[in-house]
Amino acid sequence: MKMEQIDFELRGEFIPLDALLKATGLADNGGAAKAMVAAGKVEVDGRQELRKTAKLRAGQVVAIAGARVRLLAPGTGPGGQDAA
Repeated sequence: MKMEQIDFELRGEFIPLDALLKATGLADNGGAAKAMVAAGKVEVDGRQELRKTAKLRAGQVVAIAGARVRLLAPGTGPGGQDAA
């Protein structure tokens, strides 16, 4: 089974972990996202993350069963442009 790769472009400086899981569709809702984190099913940069609202920033990678999410800085995502 191939792992799904998701590139997620931030809109600001950071996104809380539970909000990221919901925004990417990896969790159906906020409650499910928090339960996944509390159950120890989520890794950030290769380490288990138990803080439901951990602030995630560009360059970090979130992994959960079957999926990896790479966080991109605003304006650098697919089809985005760097502001120069």
